[in-house]
Amino acid sequence: MSETTDRLAEAATLEEVQRIVRTTARSSLAAHGATLVLLDGDLCYYADEDSMSPLWKGQRFPAANCISGWAMLNRQTVAIRDIRFDSRIPQEAYRPTFVRSLLMAPILRPEPIGAIGCYWAIPHAATPAETELLESLALVAGEALERFPEGLPARGFFN
Repeated sequence: MSETTDRLAEAATLEEVQRIVRTTARSSLAAHGATLVLLDGDLCYYADEDSMSPLWKGQRFPAANCISGWAMLNRQTVAIRDIRFDSRIPQEAYRPTFVRSLLMAPILRPEPIGAIGCYWAIPHAATPAETELLESLALVAGEALERFPEGLPARGFFN
């Protein structure tokens, strides 16, 4: 994680921060996909992704109706072994995708500004080590993202 922290500290643009976060999340957790979500008012903006097939990059969803919003609003990481059996998942949004499992960690600064999600194409129970790694990445990602406030969406709910 120290190499990622250094790379994020040296990142010169918001796009570079997003690239480092999404690729680090996916490769570090051996996930089939990873996303960086930013809070935009009362919406979750899927700002970037690194995935085996397209997911939701560039789309916005009500924070109250998506799992990244749930992680931000509840200020806690959520791991779901099989998304088909979790009432917090908007099934219509996930049905056409490969996603079967996920781990979503909020980015808190100290209020939520986003979340980082990892996805697997098979049922996968996130380990404590995977959870700790994603939460650590969310912490350093928040520090890096705050260096580019002009590129971040308007925050909602909390300010």
